Amino acid sequence: MWAVSTVTMLVLAWILPDFQLRSSDGDSVTTIALTAALGAGAFGVLSAVVWPLLVRLLLLVPALVLGLLVFFLNGSLLLLALRIEPSGQAEAAPETAVIVAAAMSAVASATGGALAVRDDDAYRRRLYRLADRRRRRPRSCPSTPGTVVIQLDGVGHDVLRDAVDRGLMPTVARWLGAVPGQPPTHRLTPWRTDWSSQTGASQLGILHGSNHDVPAFRWYEKDTGEVMVSNRPRNALELQRRAVRRTGDGGLLTDDGASRGNLFTGGARELALVLSVAVRRRGNRSRAGYFAYFSDPANAVRTFLSFVAETVREIGQSTRARLRKEHPRVSRGGLYPLIRAFATVVQRDVVVAAVVGDLLAGRTVVYADLVAYDEVAHHSGPHSRDAAKVLQRLDRSLALIEKVAEHAPRPYRIVVLSDHGQSPGETFRSRYGLTLGDLVRAGCGLPVPRRARHTLGPAREEESQTGAEARAVVRAALHRPVEEHEEEQRPARRSEPVVLASGNLGLISFPDVPHRMSQEEIDARHPALLPTLANHPGIGFLLVRSEKHGGLVLGAGGARVPLDDLDTDPGPLAVFGPGAADAVRRTHSFPHAADIMVNSCYDPDGGEVLAFEEQIGSHGGLGGAQSRPFLLSPLAFSPPVEDGEELVGAEQVHRVLRRWLREAAEEDGETGEAGGEAPLPAKAGRSGGTGEAEEADEAGEQAA
Repeated sequence: MWAVSTVTMLVLAWILPDFQLRSSDGDSVTTIALTAALGAGAFGVLSAVVWPLLVRLLLLVPALVLGLLVFFLNGSLLLLALRIEPSGQAEAAPETAVIVAAAMSAVASATGGALAVRDDDAYRRRLYRLADRRRRRPRSCPSTPGTVVIQLDGVGHDVLRDAVDRGLMPTVARWLGAVPGQPPTHRLTPWRTDWSSQTGASQLGILHGSNHDVPAFRWYEKDTGEVMVSNRPRNALELQRRAVRRTGDGGLLTDDGASRGNLFTGGARELALVLSVAVRRRGNRSRAGYFAYFSDPANAVRTFLSFVAETVREIGQSTRARLRKEHPRVSRGGLYPLIRAFATVVQRDVVVAAVVGDLLAGRTVVYADLVAYDEVAHHSGPHSRDAAKVLQRLDRSLALIEKVAEHAPRPYRIVVLSDHGQSPGETFRSRYGLTLGDLVRAGCGLPVPRRARHTLGPAREEESQTGAEARAVVRAALHRPVEEHEEEQRPARRSEPVVLASGNLGLISFPDVPHRMSQEEIDARHPALLPTLANHPGIGFLLVRSEKHGGLVLGAGGARVPLDDLDTDPGPLAVFGPGAADAVRRTHSFPHAADIMVNSCYDPDGGEVLAFEEQIGSHGGLGGAQSRPFLLSPLAFSPPVEDGEELVGAEQVHRVLRRWLREAAEEDGETGEAGGEAPLPAKAGRSGGTGEAEEADEAGEQAA
């Protein structure tokens, strides 16, 4: 590595006019080479010794700012290395030093990774340094298997299966036995979400065992007068507290667990990029994973270059879609290219690096969320080329995690799951020229904006923002978690309804009525509202409370079906398939269900829904692939459900994961068996036919 760094410095001195390795009088080739070697050696020593201390001192700096400071600090180290170099002949302009330091760090990292791949011990040491410089002393860990759970946010079961069939995810294909000569090590199981098919409800249920009273991504609570938003740190913390009180248990990760990139902690003590602890307080641990990642300057170089490339890629893709007049299409301008790049590059790289550190530290259970696909699919569509490229890169991340697990101090089993899928379709506003809020105002006899009376118009300022998971990650990274005054969406006057959107699920509440209004009360107050909503072609069904029937589902043509009769007469729910009635009944029992719950229409032939937000890939309600995520589990674990049964709801997924953790804890670490369970799957070799040796993806994850 020293030799390669020396050659790199010589090449850069030849290319860059402001970077000199010889005196003005000229030096011999030997003297110049010696100067380069001493300069490269000094820079390498400073990078190894001083750099981790600098990053630790800068942990209070927002993550994005730290990523930019990396280049200037790295250049400063190079200038210092040239100054202390004994010959004193090397010099560089400050701006040139930044370029030279970045290039040398990238080359050194790539060289070190490439050399380490040829030696298992060196490879493990390399990953140790890259993953976790916080380690004070080696941990003693049991020989029983650990479990790492990777959540691919928004990837539906059918999308994953299609990606495997198309060869986009070779690692997953090998696990499923879809590669000739490779026996399966995993099983793929679909599961069905609750009515609220979104990360807040699903991940809360998976990590904490209860998502009771989470009717949507955002909802209005009359008792507090507050709009709850799942990705608002303060609200996420409150939801976590409610789940813990209801279950009496800290969460899935309380036993030596780590939570990475999630909305909730799951009871883990090791946290990085966890939203529920991102509130402004002393001892904030939500961004602890940034130290582990940026402590190697080469990581920042690779991530920054990938960030720029992804931003340019998004601008090019959106421009091409606009020129081709693709339909459906939503706006992808403003800050979205930067948000997408953050979700698909920075968040992924930091989370994967944190997981690598957890594996090498021998933690018992790790749960990590990768939000890249969900963010891109919202704007490009769940079946788009853009989303397919993201799946390829996520598969490379899984391959890297699998490879690192081979070097961990204990065996590991890798579980991959999703929290929901995504359903395609144009937006409600683009099809009908008005928003759900406009329709509600019309039904209440309130003034409607002029643009809603005709055709398309600019989006309303109060429309829900898209890409919620990615935006939350960016806010936390910028030290700007959402506070009380953000995203409140409270009505201007107490007499006006609060209309909120969560994908293709809408919630309507009347804040001046302290209780959940009944259908009879709504009809008496606004006689045209329920018929206007129920008979609109873009709405599939409504759920309201009835004084006579308890709960009532309303649909077009005057359809009115009590909840107790849905099993024999599904009415408007028939098109949404089995399980819809149970999901609606469960949400009806929530204390904070809205006065009117609205689900958009669903086309079963095309699998399309109409989003009440500006998304062409949406989730949050019933209809299509959004309610059908997946669970990919090792064969060494018992089946999630018995043959012929269906895995339903995030709370049941939590119970399955609990059972698997107990099975792993009871195993004999030497034999890999426990009470007749299947043995641990053999670790894949480095040449397993899937290109594992090329574990670094386009972002240069831990380059090799």
